[in-house]
Amino acid sequence: MPLRDKSQKKYSGALLAISSLPSPYGIGSFGIEAYKFVDFLCKARQHFWQILPLNPLGEGNSPYKSSGAFAGEMLYIDIDILVRDGLIKETDISDCVFEKNVDYKAVRSFKIPLLKKAAKNFDTKNKDYQKFLNENSFWIDDYAIFEAALAVYKTPFLKDLPDGIKYKVPDFIDEFKVKHKEQINFYKITQYFFYCQYYDLKLYANKKGIKIIGDIPFYVSPDSADVFGNPDDFLLERDFTPAMVAGVPPDIFSSEGQLWGNPIYNWKNMRENGYKWWFKRLEFCAHMYDVVRIDHFRAFANYYQIPRNKTAIEGEWIMGEGAEFWDKAKQKLGDINIIAEDLGGEDDPQVMYLLNYTGFANMKILQFAFTGDTENIYLPQNYPYNCVCYTGTHDNNTALGWYNNATTKERVIFNALVRNNANYVAHDMIRALSKSNSMLCIIPMQDLLCLSDDARMNTPGTVGDNWVWRIDKADISEDNAKLFKKLTKERN
Repeated sequence: MPLRDKSQKKYSGALLAISSLPSPYGIGSFGIEAYKFVDFLCKARQHFWQILPLNPLGEGNSPYKSSGAFAGEMLYIDIDILVRDGLIKETDISDCVFEKNVDYKAVRSFKIPLLKKAAKNFDTKNKDYQKFLNENSFWIDDYAIFEAALAVYKTPFLKDLPDGIKYKVPDFIDEFKVKHKEQINFYKITQYFFYCQYYDLKLYANKKGIKIIGDIPFYVSPDSADVFGNPDDFLLERDFTPAMVAGVPPDIFSSEGQLWGNPIYNWKNMRENGYKWWFKRLEFCAHMYDVVRIDHFRAFANYYQIPRNKTAIEGEWIMGEGAEFWDKAKQKLGDINIIAEDLGGEDDPQVMYLLNYTGFANMKILQFAFTGDTENIYLPQNYPYNCVCYTGTHDNNTALGWYNNATTKERVIFNALVRNNANYVAHDMIRALSKSNSMLCIIPMQDLLCLSDDARMNTPGTVGDNWVWRIDKADISEDNAKLFKKLTKERN
């Protein structure tokens, strides 16, 4: 894949969600602070900015259970850019004080009325907008109708929509489109705002030498425009509830396993239609990002399915689409820069075979390294070139939080193998990764800043204070750029 460098050059970058950027409006956006963060990465001599999925947030404000695989989260649309473009006025923006971390309820109450006003003021005859609708017709009509229907019928659940909507009865849909034209247009127009702002930011980053690593959740929400628009591609009951749901058996994150609730794909139907939905998704994301990280990649080798209304312990592993899928993907789409998130599959021969077959870079997490086994694949001295290494991901504690909660054995091994500065555990971990042979080293900004448990992004299997952390504006500084450059000097 093009991500791999034949010269064996080594790269580095940062992990920071768009939602985690500073902003006066309660959540990060594609506005000025995003551009300043790109400048920060340039000063730090970094090469990549990894973000979390940009899709609409789902249950628990998670970006991994989205209502639209092709749509963008409207909360990331920048308000000040809308003012600049004359779509709203500064006087439309009410005074509002937000907490440091994201309060999603407060942000939605503040932002959505402004977005509705901007959409109302937008000229839908705009040629660029019409071009956008035409280029995205394969998903945006279903998405806008679906979201408008949820709003009209005041339900978050696809199964609770009228049969005429669920089963896309032509006369019912036509009547709905006429009666609720303004609401449908709102969802289309805000997608236009989202993508215009995102691509402007990406263009700026690329001109500065910063590549964007995007993130594809393997599954979608049962209450999504994708299920609504492509029901035959999912294993569903007649009322559109999933017949089988996704999850994982007991693992290092949960002793009882995890019941995600996402519908399982109907791979038989997908094979028969040439994987149309998946290939559209990959093509879309390959254009949207410079590198695509596929979350839960192991499910292409084998996936865990759980019967509806059963516990995660009662599921079973099913053979995935494997090499056949990726052979056809390459024939259809050519090379795509892919990072395969293979965590949990490192001991599975089917997963390892598929990784070797595709040649995709996989992931190494330093927090998993301290078992006492010198052959541990997560120890930096054991990394091959074709991998991407992290201190931790969005699903892990911060480096300092991990150390503070580590077992005595883990601490002893860490202190012997990695630690050299009593005050900055996270920085020792960054140095260790930077010196490794891995192609790419990605550092969560929380670890550059040596933050502890309260800066953790997500705790798998829980719903509560996840996805809320935001970086302080003062921390995107010249001094921290110099520090980042110093810690990753072997890769500059």
